[in-house]
Amino acid sequence: MSDPAVIVLIPARNEILSIAGVIESLPDFVSEVVVADNGSTDGTGEAARAAGATVVRVEEPGYGRACMAAYAASTTPRSPDDIIVFMDADASDDPADMAALIEPIAGGRAALVIGSRALGEREPGALTPQQRFGNALACWLMARIWGARFTDLGPFRAVRRDAYERLGMSAPTFGWTVEMQVRALKRDVPYAEVPVRYRKRIGVSKISGTVRGVVMAGVYILGTIAVEAVRRD
Repeated sequence: MSDPAVIVLIPARNEILSIAGVIESLPDFVSEVVVADNGSTDGTGEAARAAGATVVRVEEPGYGRACMAAYAASTTPRSPDDIIVFMDADASDDPADMAALIEPIAGGRAALVIGSRALGEREPGALTPQQRFGNALACWLMARIWGARFTDLGPFRAVRRDAYERLGMSAPTFGWTVEMQVRALKRDVPYAEVPVRYRKRIGVSKISGTVRGVVMAGVYILGTIAVEAVRRD
């Protein structure tokens, strides 16, 4: 039996300063890289294509939309055992952690693995106080409602393809990461966390870098938890 394909999906919006470096630093075992260019105006898509990625253009803003579009644009022949890795385009996630991130899936111990910044090393200033508070609150709510053991909503994550398709992902914006984790809890998808390094991003965050971004992210994350808490699966 051959090793599963590892497909890396990267949502990106105006990340010209970092996107090529992120792609070029990915491990050799990665089978395919797909970048969802989420309405960039700085040449992010062109730089990603030049670095060897498949690029899909997504005009309507939304983190979840970009992630789902990247998944749909993958050209790798589909197998239930494929490992899908999501990571950010701003160089905050360390590709050197990818082997540890996918190992619980490759070893058959989990179908979803979250790279936990809370458990790993963080560069000073990499996580803002509002990010730390929001992550802690969301994880506390998931623990109270579903008995979860998550410590983070980190964007650097891996999921086996058959598990991803069971989740029926639909959140178009900032609620996408927590929707994945909550639906994994509700649908008995085995999960794990591994510590990952988190670096100061290159460029300005579209979420934590603005007051509006912080507020909207909080609204979508808490709203997603509330909707999933009352929705019958």
